[in-house]
Amino acid sequence: MTSSLLAANFTQEWVECLRGWHMEYFFIPTIVVTLATLLANPVLLSCIFLSRALRRETRYLLVANTLMADMLFLILNLAIMICNAVSAQVPWVVCGLFTAVTVTAYCCTVLTITLMVVDTYAAVRWPLRYHDLLPPARTHRILVGVWVLAAVYPFTLMIMMEVGRGNSDEDLAVCLVLVSLGLIQVQNVVAIHVYFFVTALFCALLIFYCYIRLYMVTRTHGIWESRFSRARVTLLAHGVLLLLYFTPGFVFIVELFLFQRKEISQDLRVWVSTVNMCVFMLLPRAFAPYLYGLRYREISDTLMQLLHRHRGLSQHSAS
Repeated sequence: MTSSLLAANFTQEWVECLRGWHMEYFFIPTIVVTLATLLANPVLLSCIFLSRALRRETRYLLVANTLMADMLFLILNLAIMICNAVSAQVPWVVCGLFTAVTVTAYCCTVLTITLMVVDTYAAVRWPLRYHDLLPPARTHRILVGVWVLAAVYPFTLMIMMEVGRGNSDEDLAVCLVLVSLGLIQVQNVVAIHVYFFVTALFCALLIFYCYIRLYMVTRTHGIWESRFSRARVTLLAHGVLLLLYFTPGFVFIVELFLFQRKEISQDLRVWVSTVNMCVFMLLPRAFAPYLYGLRYREISDTLMQLLHRHRGLSQHSAS
């Protein structure tokens, strides 16, 4: 049986299981959260790019890149869920392209928030040389490199799938990243596990190292003495956000493992995948714009200035 025919049969079974458990109700809160986030992120992006001071700061460029990657992920995730909810037949090549871009956006977000921690460490560790180390032009090149690095492996896999599939043009009853990546030869599945696990482990270890070093450098400055100090609250908030971003990736590795195990019931696969896609994937992206807006005073101040300016223009035009 060819991989495309196997995918068509598997996705048809997936649809029947979704309908049997009435999991289409998961899509309602997902759509609401996605739309709310897609409204909040452009506001923060406007604050960053309309302010000359903010768009020249490395940390705000990293925040902007995270928000843009999240928006791309949410748009594709919403499109996939809508297609699945209305039982639209999705061409294999379109599903493969959606898969590659979705994985790219997710990996770009993880890499960027890792760089945010590294940027904070560099700013504290070398305050006098920080602006020379990371000028805006260099930051732009780093961000381009992040997108390229995040895209290389997913698009390579997509090309390999297309080459291995041949001229078959079957449509899929449901488009899932799990199915697109899971229906590859066994040696490639092992490579996928290694790719996701090594990437997540490297980022986690780098973040852990930076936070330990930050504590060691700043522990004599008195910023950790108060239980509710700004440093503690910032570390807690960013730590929770990092955990929320990394958790779906580890759950997805579990999904790939369950996909390869024939003795695992289809119901369990569907439940794990649906909860991960409709809950875990959305939680960090729902919290991120509000956390960044509250954490970075410059962004909130710029937002208030834009609102006051807009209100002043409205009153002026009305008079």
